Amino acid sequence: MALRRAGAVARSHGIPTTPTRGILTRAAPPRPRGPLPRTPWTTRGPPPEELARVVERRPVREQVELDTITYAGRQHYVPGLARPRFPPWDRGWHDPWHSPGPRYEEMPLYKERGCYICHQGVRMLEGVRQAQWLTKTKLVEGLPPPVLSIIANPAHQLEEHEEGVKRAISHARFWDTTEVAPRREHYCPVLFEDLIHLCRLMSVKYPFLTRRMLARNYKISATWERESILLQVRGLNGILMNSVSPIPPVASKEEILATEGHVLETFYPISPTIDLQEVNVYQELNDTGFRDGYPYSHPHTLFFLESANIRPKRFRPEQLRAKMLMFAFGNALAKAKVLYGNDPKVLEQPVVVQSIGTDGQLFQFMVFQLNTTDLVSSDGIKNLVWIDADQNLYEKAQCIPEVKKRVVTKPAGIYGFQPDTFKKFLALYLHGTV
Repeated sequence: MALRRAGAVARSHGIPTTPTRGILTRAAPPRPRGPLPRTPWTTRGPPPEELARVVERRPVREQVELDTITYAGRQHYVPGLARPRFPPWDRGWHDPWHSPGPRYEEMPLYKERGCYICHQGVRMLEGVRQAQWLTKTKLVEGLPPPVLSIIANPAHQLEEHEEGVKRAISHARFWDTTEVAPRREHYCPVLFEDLIHLCRLMSVKYPFLTRRMLARNYKISATWERESILLQVRGLNGILMNSVSPIPPVASKEEILATEGHVLETFYPISPTIDLQEVNVYQELNDTGFRDGYPYSHPHTLFFLESANIRPKRFRPEQLRAKMLMFAFGNALAKAKVLYGNDPKVLEQPVVVQSIGTDGQLFQFMVFQLNTTDLVSSDGIKNLVWIDADQNLYEKAQCIPEVKKRVVTKPAGIYGFQPDTFKKFLALYLHGTV
């Protein structure tokens, strides 16, 4: 009531008031909104003596060094005292687990020129386009004609393969676990092993299929130069199926010569090495990962299993295809340099390496043919790759039935089964034998 009376008295005397959270205050005079008044400072600036006074450096005070007081003598933490710093402790012997190691510049493999490494953890930003430029490769959509002829021929199909594939999917998704819904890291390898087992049943009809071998945890190393950039594919990668004999060339000589006119796509201003690891400690090495005299010396098919249960840890389909292309190229290049030497040239007999990638449901198929090891320039003959992307083996595996109002609306089972995907898987397995 007192505030209301005070406001009424102020208004009766003509005094403007502004309420602020229950307190009556006088209104401030309005701020000028026009231009600044014309004075010598606003028109010509400050006088020279004023500028000289501002620019003149002030004398620096003499700094007195103070001793840092630490809690080293107390042998326990004391608030307000500095943390002591002790010299590094010398054990008197070399402990490899607690040794900082030499500097990069002091290592024997150190080089001034950097090398860009592609390993199994590299995720390429531009996907297959970036891998095409790095490997000097021309892309062809779909599978090559020799593989399509195997798919179309009923004599090369497995009897009752649809029931066998459905049992393999059910074994991986339903039967091989005590969990209600198995994790991807569990069912993806199980499904791969079951599909390989179905393919091995064809060895009764084609005995030459027994001359194959699966290699795990092997390391590849292949080095090449691309437009003054030193590149290398190395390290662990997928599961490699080796063969006693190589896969015959897929493309004819006319198709290989026709690649001279193909122009590789660039993605300026993005650098093609944006995702690769740059190192200065490396060795220019070309190694297939197997010793000389190994009977299964020819790479046949490379399998990649994206079995990480968490989605961010899995490669996206485009990144997975780029990874498949890089490592198929690396295996082919390492084998070509073993057969034909390190000199860049157009190969008399191209090297063919296949690759299959899957996450337990979606499949990627690839056939790569290395035509040349002259990779420095973008001119001349290119390599070839055939890609059949995003092929579902099944739409969904319903582990738990859907129940609405005590009625089972969708029973547990496999939905959207596509047998053509397994036909392509089997055709790549048989390629080079039939």
